[in-house]
Amino acid sequence: MHVAGAVVHPGVVQLRAGSRVIDALEAVGGGVFGADLDRLNLAAVLVDGERVAVPKIGEQPPAEIPSGGGVAGGPAAAPTVDAPLDLNSATLAQLDELPGIGPSLAAAIVAERTKRGGFGSVNDLRSVRGIGDGRFADLAPLVHVG
Repeated sequence: MHVAGAVVHPGVVQLRAGSRVIDALEAVGGGVFGADLDRLNLAAVLVDGERVAVPKIGEQPPAEIPSGGGVAGGPAAAPTVDAPLDLNSATLAQLDELPGIGPSLAAAIVAERTKRGGFGSVNDLRSVRGIGDGRFADLAPLVHVG
Protein backbone atom coordinates (compact mmCIF):
# COMPACT_ATOMS: atom_id res chain seq x y z
CA MET A 1 0.00 0.00 0.00
CA HIS A 2 1.40 3.41 -0.98
CA VAL A 3 0.18 6.31 1.16
CA ALA A 4 1.11 9.73 -0.22
CA GLY A 5 0.32 13.39 0.20
CA ALA A 6 -0.62 15.20 3.40
CA VAL A 7 0.41 12.49 5.87
CA VAL A 8 3.07 12.37 8.60
CA HIS A 9 5.26 9.63 7.05
CA PRO A 10 4.35 9.07 3.37
CA GLY A 11 5.51 5.81 1.89
CA VAL A 12 4.78 2.15 1.33
CA VAL A 13 3.27 0.16 4.19
CA GLN A 14 2.31 -3.48 4.55
CA LEU A 15 -1.20 -4.16 5.81
CA ARG A 16 -3.12 -7.36 6.27
CA ALA A 17 -5.86 -8.39 3.84
CA GLY A 18 -9.16 -6.63 4.48
CA SER A 19 -7.54 -3.46 5.80
CA ARG A 20 -9.28 -0.16 5.24
CA VAL A 21 -8.11 3.33 4.27
CA ILE A 22 -8.18 4.36 7.96
CA ASP A 23 -5.70 1.52 8.72
CA ALA A 24 -3.32 2.80 6.04
CA LEU A 25 -3.51 6.34 7.46
CA GLU A 26 -2.81 5.10 10.97
CA ALA A 27 0.18 3.09 9.67
CA VAL A 28 1.82 6.30 8.36
CA GLY A 29 1.12 8.39 11.45
CA GLY A 30 -2.13 10.01 10.29
CA GLY A 31 -2.77 13.18 8.37
CA VAL A 32 -0.77 16.37 8.81
CA PHE A 33 -2.35 19.68 9.79
CA GLY A 34 -4.55 20.75 6.89
CA ALA A 35 -5.08 17.24 5.48
CA ASP A 36 -8.53 16.94 3.92
CA LEU A 37 -9.57 13.54 5.26
CA ASP A 38 -13.23 14.28 4.48
CA ARG A 39 -12.45 13.72 0.79
CA LEU A 40 -11.46 10.10 1.49
CA ASN A 41 -13.68 7.14 2.21
CA LEU A 42 -11.95 6.04 5.41
CA ALA A 43 -14.05 2.87 5.51
CA ALA A 44 -13.09 1.68 2.00
CA VAL A 45 -11.43 -1.73 1.86
CA LEU A 46 -7.98 -1.61 0.26
CA VAL A 47 -6.62 -3.76 -2.53
CA ASP A 48 -2.96 -4.84 -2.58
CA GLY A 49 -0.84 -2.39 -4.58
CA GLU A 50 -3.34 0.44 -4.22
CA ARG A 51 -2.31 4.09 -3.62
CA VAL A 52 -4.04 6.35 -1.11
CA ALA A 53 -3.43 10.02 -1.90
CA VAL A 54 -4.35 12.47 0.86
CA PRO A 55 -4.87 16.04 -0.38
CA LYS A 56 -4.64 19.19 1.71
CA ILE A 57 -7.76 21.30 2.17
CA GLY A 58 -8.37 23.25 -1.05
CA GLU A 59 -5.79 21.26 -3.02
CA GLN A 60 -6.65 19.49 -6.24
CA PRO A 61 -6.55 15.74 -5.67
CA PRO A 62 -3.52 14.07 -7.28
CA ALA A 63 -4.00 11.97 -10.39
CA GLU A 64 -4.92 8.38 -9.60
CA ILE A 65 -2.14 5.91 -10.24
CA PRO A 66 -3.34 2.38 -10.95
CA SER A 67 -1.39 -0.56 -9.51
CA GLY A 68 0.28 -1.02 -12.92
CA GLY A 69 2.19 2.22 -12.25
CA GLY A 70 0.91 4.36 -15.13
CA VAL A 71 -1.08 7.52 -14.62
CA ALA A 72 -4.80 7.01 -15.14
CA GLY A 73 -6.30 8.90 -18.05
CA GLY A 74 -3.07 9.29 -20.01
CA PRO A 75 0.00 11.37 -19.33
CA ALA A 76 -0.16 13.93 -16.56
CA ALA A 77 0.14 17.61 -17.34
CA ALA A 78 3.62 19.02 -16.98
CA PRO A 79 4.28 20.69 -13.63
CA THR A 80 3.98 24.49 -13.59
CA VAL A 81 4.59 27.25 -11.06
CA ASP A 82 0.82 27.16 -10.32
CA ALA A 83 0.75 23.33 -10.10
CA PRO A 84 4.15 22.17 -8.84
CA LEU A 85 5.12 18.51 -8.59
CA ASP A 86 5.48 17.02 -5.08
CA LEU A 87 9.01 15.63 -4.81
CA ASN A 88 7.95 13.15 -2.13
CA SER A 89 5.20 11.47 -4.13
CA ALA A 90 6.31 11.97 -7.75
CA THR A 91 6.83 8.87 -9.87
CA LEU A 92 9.91 8.26 -11.99
CA ALA A 93 7.87 9.14 -15.09
CA GLN A 94 6.70 12.43 -13.57
CA LEU A 95 10.24 13.40 -12.54
CA ASP A 96 11.52 12.48 -15.99
CA GLU A 97 9.12 15.08 -17.47
CA LEU A 98 10.78 17.93 -15.57
CA PRO A 99 13.05 20.14 -17.70
CA GLY A 100 16.64 18.90 -17.75
CA ILE A 101 15.76 15.63 -16.00
CA GLY A 102 16.08 12.34 -17.83
CA PRO A 103 15.59 8.77 -16.67
CA SER A 104 18.93 8.49 -14.85
CA LEU A 105 18.56 11.78 -12.98
CA ALA A 106 14.94 10.91 -12.12
CA ALA A 107 16.24 7.63 -10.66
CA ALA A 108 18.90 9.55 -8.69
CA ILE A 109 16.19 11.83 -7.24
CA VAL A 110 14.13 8.81 -6.16
CA ALA A 111 17.22 7.14 -4.68
CA GLU A 112 18.07 10.27 -2.65
CA ARG A 113 14.42 10.58 -1.54
CA THR A 114 14.46 6.94 -0.39
CA LYS A 115 17.82 7.35 1.39
CA ARG A 116 16.51 10.39 3.27
CA GLY A 117 13.08 8.94 4.00
CA GLY A 118 11.62 11.81 1.97
CA PHE A 119 12.73 15.34 1.19
CA GLY A 120 12.33 17.94 3.92
CA SER A 121 12.52 20.86 1.50
CA VAL A 122 13.08 21.64 -2.16
CA ASN A 123 16.66 22.63 -1.25
CA ASP A 124 17.36 18.94 -0.53
CA LEU A 125 17.45 18.47 -4.33
CA ARG A 126 20.88 20.14 -4.26
CA SER A 127 22.32 16.97 -2.72
CA VAL A 128 21.34 14.89 -5.77
CA ARG A 129 24.38 14.27 -7.94
CA GLY A 130 23.86 16.03 -11.27
CA ILE A 131 21.75 18.90 -9.92
CA GLY A 132 23.88 22.01 -9.85
CA ASP A 133 22.91 25.62 -9.26
CA GLY A 134 21.59 26.20 -12.80
CA ARG A 135 19.46 23.08 -12.95
CA PHE A 136 18.21 23.69 -9.40
CA ALA A 137 17.16 27.24 -10.37
CA ASP A 138 15.14 25.81 -13.28
CA LEU A 139 13.51 23.11 -11.12
CA ALA A 140 12.78 24.95 -7.87
CA PRO A 141 9.64 26.80 -9.09
CA LEU A 142 8.22 23.59 -10.57
CA VAL A 143 8.46 21.37 -7.48
CA HIS A 144 7.45 21.43 -3.83
CA VAL A 145 7.60 19.18 -0.79
CA GLY A 146 4.16 18.34 0.55
